[in-house]
Parts: sequence; structure tokens; C-alpha cells
Amino acid sequence: MIRTADILGRSAPSQTFTWTDRDYMLYALALGCGSNPTDEASLPFVYERHLKVIPTLPTILAWIVEPTFASLGAHVDFALHSGQKIEIHRALSEPTTVSVAGRVVGVQDKGRERGAVIVMRQDVTSASDGAAIATLTTTCFARDGGGCGSGGEPAVAPHVVPSREPEERVRYPIRPDAALLYRLTGDRNPLHADPETARVAGFTQPILHGLCTFGMTSRAVLERIAGWQPDRVASHEARFTAPVYPGDTLEVALWQDGSTVSFQASVPDRGVTVLANGKVVLR
Repeated sequence: MIRTADILGRSAPSQTFTWTDRDYMLYALALGCGSNPTDEASLPFVYERHLKVIPTLPTILAWIVEPTFASLGAHVDFALHSGQKIEIHRALSEPTTVSVAGRVVGVQDKGRERGAVIVMRQDVTSASDGAAIATLTTTCFARDGGGCGSGGEPAVAPHVVPSREPEERVRYPIRPDAALLYRLTGDRNPLHADPETARVAGFTQPILHGLCTFGMTSRAVLERIAGWQPDRVASHEARFTAPVYPGDTLEVALWQDGSTVSFQASVPDRGVTVLANGKVVLR
């Protein structure tokens, strides 16, 4: 049960994580990089020579760092990852040990029968010198958490994508074992691996991690607009609106207006939008 008065402002001691070149390459492989062995532009993300890192990689911590949403009262069977933002302060390249500190910054009560939204801010810094690497804003929709009362930071209006036709569309087949591969980056929720757990949660099969889809939209921005240059990405955000299943084909639509890239991701074969209100700010 969620009690806003009890959880607002709650934090946990900093946690430490170490990332090596293996972690960087595993993340890129989970996003589908390397699927074309002759694509030399994406090769540096999956090959240690001149290694580059997909800029959304720090989001692998968003759902696992303390305090977790489950520890705040969001029941695991009814909690959905509803939104993610990452602000990137330093591009990653070398093996790195990071410290992560999370705190609850807002609770938005939708009503007793409509659930509640919990917003967490997570600061990722270098463990060696304290320099900022990334700031994560992670949003959880607790479907059974309504009636808890609102507090803290108010809801932010979602970014509106343009109404014109997108400048770019890119399609990515989701490999059947994509969720099993992505969970090796850290989030081992059985919802993404165990058919029975998925059925109890109301899904026909294990679903892909929302953050894997989120990372694939970052891959699309790099490929089609940012020239495969990770240091050009200053921030990346979106709302999660529907699940993606392994075996789906993901389509990412991209609109560019100066340094702002809007995006939306869908599964055309099922007629659903899976990520909405996407926004990337480029340097």
C-alpha cells in the first residue's frame, strides 16, 4: 500500500555499480546492434576496438536501484514503468564505476480507482571523482495505488510530437530471445522471462523490457540523425504506453526541429503505439 506521507522524499544510501566494455557491448547487442555484420558504422558499439556506448545505457539502473518501487508499496503485479528520462552529462567510453543515489520526488494520485504515479530522481556520478554522469527521472504507475494523496513535484506536461509526416522511419525486428538477452543487463523481473508470471500479470507471453524499447529508440536517433555520435545526445525521454513482445517489429518515427528530435515508436502489425511523447535534445 502506498502512503505518500511516508514515501515522499525517501532515499537510500548510494549504491555502486561497475561497468566494463562487456557491459557496454552487451547493452548494444540487446538493442539489436550487430545484427548486420557488414554495418561498420554500428560496429564500434559491439566491438572493443574504438568502443562507443549507446547514451541511454545508464537507464539499466532505473528499475533496480534502491529504493525500488516495490519497497515503496507498488505491488509488483500491478506496477508499470510508465515513463523515463535521462539527462546525459558525460559520455561513457572507458570501464567505469558509478555511484547511484535515488529519491522520491513526486507522487501524483489519480484517484482511488485509477492508481497513482510515483516519480523517482536518480543521480549517477563517477565513483572516482564525483563528476555527474547522468540524471534519471523514472516514473512508475501503480495501478492499485490510488487514494494515497498527491505531493512533491507536480506532473510535467508531456512533449507533443509534430502532426506532420516524420522525416525518418526505421524498423527493427525484435529477436525472439530479446527479453532474455536484455535481462542480463540487470533487470531480472520474471515478467520478462517466465510465461506463468506474464499470464498472472495479464499478458499473453513474457514482454520486452520497456527500457529495451527505449534504448532502441536511442539507437534510431543515433543511426538516422546523430551520425552514430553518442556525445551529441544531451537528453532522451518518452512515455511507455503499451508492451512490446519479442518477435514484434518495432517502427520508430522521427521528426527533427533544430536540436530537438521528436519520436514515437509503434508496432504496426498490432496497430499499437508503444512509446509516445518522445523527445531528444541534441548538442
